[in-house]
Amino acid sequence: MIEDNAMKRKIAYCTPSLYIPGGIERVLTVKANYLADVMGYDVYMVLTDGKGKEPYYPLSPKVHLIQLNINFDELWRLSFVQKIPVYLKKQRVFKKKLKEFLFEIRPDITVSVMRREINFITSIKDGSVKLGELQVNRLNYRNFEANNTNFLTEIFSKFWMQNLVRKLKALDRFIVLTHEDKDRWVELNDVRVIPNLLFSYPDKQSDLSAKKVIAAGRYVYQKGFDLLLKAWVVVAARHPDWTLCIYGGGEPDAYIQQAAELNIKGCCHIEKAVQNIVDKHLESSVFVLSSRFEGLPLALIEAMACGLPVVSFACPCGPRDVIKDGVDGFLVEKDNVKKLAEKICYLIENEAVRKEMGRKARVNAERFKIESVMKQWTALFDEVLREREVL
Repeated sequence: MIEDNAMKRKIAYCTPSLYIPGGIERVLTVKANYLADVMGYDVYMVLTDGKGKEPYYPLSPKVHLIQLNINFDELWRLSFVQKIPVYLKKQRVFKKKLKEFLFEIRPDITVSVMRREINFITSIKDGSVKLGELQVNRLNYRNFEANNTNFLTEIFSKFWMQNLVRKLKALDRFIVLTHEDKDRWVELNDVRVIPNLLFSYPDKQSDLSAKKVIAAGRYVYQKGFDLLLKAWVVVAARHPDWTLCIYGGGEPDAYIQQAAELNIKGCCHIEKAVQNIVDKHLESSVFVLSSRFEGLPLALIEAMACGLPVVSFACPCGPRDVIKDGVDGFLVEKDNVKKLAEKICYLIENEAVRKEMGRKARVNAERFKIESVMKQWTALFDEVLREREVL
């Protein structure tokens, strides 16, 4: 039901693009659709890249798609030296176009997903409340692949973070995904925590009888599938009748080769991403998260909603906020392959424990339902808009 006091609310989300099948794009699309269709907000998605490309995830016709056509993607084709003047020029154009657009529509709220607009968005005095929303954690905000830092990059990162903190202090609110990450932003006084949401809460749940362990995520360093495969060598030796199935986007060749080298190819299936991962969860009995870092792992929560007990590295950030260790899953020391294998084997060998943990995991996942999470967002919007009216 649309709330009357929300009918005139206008909100603009600033994000690079929506055509990529990524987690941020999916979350933003679902939130925008909910605000427009259920809450009656006038929602604008302001993009800088992907002109002419349709959003990967279905976008409500009530959501306005605004393309500023800055084309930052062009930078990926340039050398480091070439990037600098091109980036600075594009950033000036971006600021000019975004400022013109915000003054044109006069939104009540403008949200940055912490990309290039965070550098100047609070300097645009269009009257809107300015929010920043971080979809990863502080430690890995600029480190999405292998740790290849050196002395110079560490110095640059330090000054970059100091500048970022100054920008964040100028926001009306800064929102992160987990309490674990909130504690890292010690320089800021009012950091809020709102988790990502479940896109659906399935009516069914797994009976946990299949001899199958599942993992899901992009085939990148962050997800730690190389560590999971090493752990599976131990599991397969003890339980050769069980299989590991990994589903993900990107390039799986390196992991397929690793599985062959580890001699586990016969009991380890490395598959492409599927449209409905829920179906795969329902035919599995344990979910494993082997990530080196996360923001808040939706794949983990989706599996728990299907009644799967989980074994996860206690990586930054997310698993500690989601899993009740020893109750609905197990938290394992980050990168500890031996312990990861031990806990997987424990759930395989203890069916009663597996089923009880799976039952509790499904209950735990209810707090991430879309209605619950969006209620937190609309409450925050109410709060900041009331403050603006007082000022």
